[in-house]
Amino acid sequence: MTTLSRFEIHQPASALEASQMLAHYGEDAGFYAGGTELLLAMKHSALNYRHLIDLKVVPGLNSIDVRNGFLEIGATSTHRSIERSALVEQHQPAMAEMESQVANVRVRATGTLGGNLCFAEPHSDPATLLLVLGGTVKIESAAGAREIPVGDLIAGAYASTLQAGEILTKITIPCAKPTHRSAYMKFQIHERPTLGLGLWLETPDDGRTFTSARVAVGCVCPFPARGLNAEKLLTGSCTEVEKRLPEATDAIADAADLLDDHEGSAEYKRHLIHVFLRRVFRKAIGEALD
Repeated sequence: MTTLSRFEIHQPASALEASQMLAHYGEDAGFYAGGTELLLAMKHSALNYRHLIDLKVVPGLNSIDVRNGFLEIGATSTHRSIERSALVEQHQPAMAEMESQVANVRVRATGTLGGNLCFAEPHSDPATLLLVLGGTVKIESAAGAREIPVGDLIAGAYASTLQAGEILTKITIPCAKPTHRSAYMKFQIHERPTLGLGLWLETPDDGRTFTSARVAVGCVCPFPARGLNAEKLLTGSCTEVEKRLPEATDAIADAADLLDDHEGSAEYKRHLIHVFLRRVFRKAIGEALD
């Protein structure tokens, strides 16, 4: 039976104090929010911290607000609080729906959006959708603050680009507009998704023509990936785009580093993308699925 090694929890009063604590304890310390992934990794000795810095107690890090056309979600907001937020449902319903499908209700009640992004678990939902919604993250430290796209935060499986002492404090998402169509779908056999697919479309004429598109795939590769070449194929009339979906699927699969693993072969995952791109497209434009 595996057990956790002893550790000490520190509760900072601000993000700055948390950053200073991390600098003080160095590699012996890590940030703690929901702990759903962190404590499991520590239990199995994948990580070994003697000091955990509790970000849940930092005022304001769990807030959800709308400012100047952007939805701002504090990094320690739980999946459950985002799922149930009236502001998220009103201003970015695709985000609320995706969060309602994360793992199970116990994980959603404890796990945080910021922790999920920083841990960079490959079989996860939020980062894939945030890539197509244009999400950015605010990162703070004693040296100052910076804002980067979500895609620039994830360096690979279980790896982020955060520098020493940096804390992810906020996730910002443009609010949905009447001309936007977005959707996220996933396929899973067990609790962790095998495939995640996010799609965002700009349509000035109520779904007859698409002037811009963003598509991303996750879970089938080490980290979520935009399909930039595929996005070119997803613009034009609805009829034209539907005809190009198989070609767009191949472009998405080619852009992602599809893996042969216990979840299935790369060829099987390519097939899943074929199936789910058509489904997520129809969901985004509001049509009934087969």
